[in-house]
Amino acid sequence: MRRAAFTLLELIFVIVIMGILAKFGIELLSQAYKSFIFSSVNNRLQSQSTAAVETIASRLQYRIKDSIIAKKSAADYKALASSDYGDTATILEWVATDIDGFRGNSAVLPHWSGIIDLRDPNSNENTLVSPNTDTAELDTLISTLSSANSGIDNAAIYFVGSDSDIYTGYGWGGAITTQDVAMHPIRSNGVVDQFVPTNGATGADNNFTGTDVYEYYQLAWTANAVVHTPADGNLTLYYDYQPWEGESYTDGKKALIMKDVDTFRFRAAGSIVKIQVCVKTDLMEDYSLCKEKTVF
Repeated sequence: MRRAAFTLLELIFVIVIMGILAKFGIELLSQAYKSFIFSSVNNRLQSQSTAAVETIASRLQYRIKDSIIAKKSAADYKALASSDYGDTATILEWVATDIDGFRGNSAVLPHWSGIIDLRDPNSNENTLVSPNTDTAELDTLISTLSSANSGIDNAAIYFVGSDSDIYTGYGWGGAITTQDVAMHPIRSNGVVDQFVPTNGATGADNNFTGTDVYEYYQLAWTANAVVHTPADGNLTLYYDYQPWEGESYTDGKKALIMKDVDTFRFRAAGSIVKIQVCVKTDLMEDYSLCKEKTVF
């Protein structure tokens, strides 16, 4: 009886074809897998880095522009606009205005108006009258935003148009004890539209004798700091602290912005600030993705 079977030549052809398919098929699958991993990681880094720069920019846009500094350490700082640190500074710090209180409440009125009525008979070196300002509501709002650690009695005001020295005027070098610098510590005296000047270090009564007072002001109850720690790659936001009372960013609260940050850079051109966040991943060697944002 005769049986059909493959010839030796046919078997050789089949083996060769299977070898070719195995070689290129595995390479194709490997390439497809690598492409999937790259796309997935790239999309994640794109999203995270974008969120990081937007988070920082959203805070920076409400800064007091003269207050922003670059730091290499807690004691080593310079005005950002004149900094020659290059890429060695890892801390960006500034005094933030209270935009939440200025935007208003349910009655569509601001908690603070930003205006001092110098002609009001109650305005003098011991009291500043700020029409349409509600210090009681403002105290409640600040306490809520700071988990009740801060209030109107921890706040300070900055007169728009006044002269300021970044090294002495904001409390970066220590607590403010006089009213002749950029930030003016204040508290409420129990009247909703009035501020009382105080000594930022002690809270004791102070006054504006011999100090120029301007009609327009910005109110601040916290500074902000963005800190990059290269050792662990963390980028962290610090807030709810008052430099004019002698506090540093380590006295405030903190929130992690992003992990695996390779580089955090910042530059200033006049009052404009440019920030850059570069992130990396251990899943891809020598790969880093950067996002930039310019804040006016």
